[in-house]
Amino acid sequence: MKSIDQLLGSVGIDTTQSILLTKVFLLVFAVLLFNFMVRRLFAHFAIQLKKTENEWDDALLDAARKPLAWGVWVVGMAWVVGIVSHAFDANTLTVVASLRDTFLIVLVSWFLVRLVNVVVAMLARPGKHRDAWDKTTVEAMGKLVKAAVIITAILALMQHFGFSISGVLAFGGVGGIAIGFAAKDMLSNFFGGLMIYMDRQFAVGDWIRSPDKEIEGTVEYIGWRITRIRTFDMRPLYVPNATFSSISVENPSRMKNRRFYETFGLRYQDQDKVQAITVAVKNMLLSHAAIDTQQTLMVNVNTFNAHSVDFFVYSFTKTTKWTEFHEIKQQLLGLIGDIVAQHGADFAFPTQTIQMMPQQTTATEDS
Repeated sequence: MKSIDQLLGSVGIDTTQSILLTKVFLLVFAVLLFNFMVRRLFAHFAIQLKKTENEWDDALLDAARKPLAWGVWVVGMAWVVGIVSHAFDANTLTVVASLRDTFLIVLVSWFLVRLVNVVVAMLARPGKHRDAWDKTTVEAMGKLVKAAVIITAILALMQHFGFSISGVLAFGGVGGIAIGFAAKDMLSNFFGGLMIYMDRQFAVGDWIRSPDKEIEGTVEYIGWRITRIRTFDMRPLYVPNATFSSISVENPSRMKNRRFYETFGLRYQDQDKVQAITVAVKNMLLSHAAIDTQQTLMVNVNTFNAHSVDFFVYSFTKTTKWTEFHEIKQQLLGLIGDIVAQHGADFAFPTQTIQMMPQQTTATEDS
C-alpha cells in the first residue's frame, strides 16, 4: 500500500510545500481565532465595565481596543513567520522582526494618543462624582502629552533603525537656533497660545472683545498658532495668538452682573414731583426679583438740562445672559414709565419758549 506522500507525489504535489501550506493555514486560522476571541472578550469587558461607576477602566478599554486588535495581527503574523522560518532566509527573518518591532512602537504610541484623547474628553464633561475640568486647560495638557508621545515615538523609531539619538539631539540644539530665527512669528504664536492656556484669559465658548482692535465674538477653537472666533454675523475670524499678548481683551462671559444704567428727563413743570418719582423708582428696583440689591443701586437727580430735569437709574441685574437682560430692561423701562405717569408727570422733549415783549409806544405832542 502506498503512503500518503507517495500518493501526493504521484499526482504532482510536493509534499514539503503542502505541509508548509497546511502549517501556514493552521497558524493563520489560529491567529484569526485568537483575534476573534480577543474582540469578544473586549465586548464582554465593555458590558461589565459599563455597570461600574469607575470611568477610568472604560477609558482604558476604549483606548486599547483597536491598537490591541492590530497588535494581535502583528505579533501573530510574526509568530507565523517564526514557526515556518525554515522556508525563509536570514535576511527575510531580520526584516520581519524589524517590521514587527516598528509596528509595535507605532501601536503603543497610537494607544497612548487614543488614551489621552479619551481622558481629555472625559475630564471636559462632568462625571457622577466630580465637576468638569476647565476645557481649555484640559485640551492644552492633552496636546502637550500627545506631542511628548509622538516625539518619543519618533526618537524610538530612529534609534531602532540605527540612528544616533545623541547626534539628533545635538543637531536639534544647533538647528533650533536657526529655526527659531526663521520661524520667529510661528514661535511667537506658539508661546502666545501657551500664555492663553496658562493665564486663562478666555476659554472655548466665551464671548470676548478687544477695545484695541475690531475683535468681538465667541471663541470656537484655541490652537497653538491661531484662535478661531465666530463673530456675531456668523463669520469666522482667525486671530494669531501673538496678537493677544499686545492687546487688551474683555471677557463679558465672565461678568457677574449686567448693568442697567439709564437717564430720564422730566419736564421742568414737574420739578416738584421729581423727588417722589425717584423714591418710587428706587423702591420698585429694591423689590424687583431680577435686580441684585447687593450691588450698587442709585436713583438720583443728575442735572438740570436745557430742556429737562434729569435723573439717572444705576443698578445691576442678577442675570448675565444678553437676551434675558434685554427682557428685564424692557420691563424696567415700562415700570419706570408707569411710575412717572402715576405721579402726573411726563417725560420732556426738546422745546423752546419764546417770550413776546409788549411793544412800547411813545406819545408825541403836536407842535
